[in-house]
Amino acid sequence: MLVMTFNLRFANPTDGANEWQFRKDLVADLIRRHTPDLLATQEGTVPMLRFLEAQLAAYLPLTAHRQVDETCQYPTIFYRAGGLVVKESGEFWLSQTPEVHRSLSWGSAYPRLATFGLFQAAGRTGPFYFINTHLDNISAPARLEGARMIRDYFVPRGRPLILAGDFNEAPNQPVFQELSQDGRPFLDTWRTFHAPGEEATTQHFFDGSPRGARIDWILVTPPFQVRRVAIVTDHQDNRYPSDHFPYEAEVDY
Repeated sequence: MLVMTFNLRFANPTDGANEWQFRKDLVADLIRRHTPDLLATQEGTVPMLRFLEAQLAAYLPLTAHRQVDETCQYPTIFYRAGGLVVKESGEFWLSQTPEVHRSLSWGSAYPRLATFGLFQAAGRTGPFYFINTHLDNISAPARLEGARMIRDYFVPRGRPLILAGDFNEAPNQPVFQELSQDGRPFLDTWRTFHAPGEEATTQHFFDGSPRGARIDWILVTPPFQVRRVAIVTDHQDNRYPSDHFPYEAEVDY
């Protein structure tokens, strides 16, 4: 099963030649070319997500539970039709009032969300949760508390977990430690094949020039086994679909 996380970069007019309208076809082409079974996107506005839904005929968006708000940038799950069955879905705001639409806490610069589905794969005996999130880019306390909320909501449910998204923090920082170190339940798929010193970046300047850290992760819990990982650097005529490289992991359980 191939999983991909992909920060789309919101439709920002100040991006000029890299604004969404000029690269949206590159995004759809990349997804169709790599054919992930599960796709976690971040920063998608409602028009962006509607475009992808129309372009990705093999995929369904997991949005039936959603209160649609044109002002939001949503982390959204797309899944390949036919291969997976959704048994449950939902989302909650990463705040002290998670049921309150667009609520913020802990100094978060923007409302942040965790969205999820409980999926049953054909031929498997039990379902698993796929979770997609985008932690705050400004407030370190909001990132840490959001990570704790996600961990404390899903781990007690006793199902295998895949957690994907843009965590806006480098590995070995507090969020990473809270989720995947010192006996914590998650495994960083990248670290399955790369030692702690073998780091990369998932951000660039719309030109492939690396910047920042590896902030886009796919984390799993047992019994998932990681078969392959890759930072996807696809481009066409030196044009890139986003200012983030998608990250993908092939997993099995």
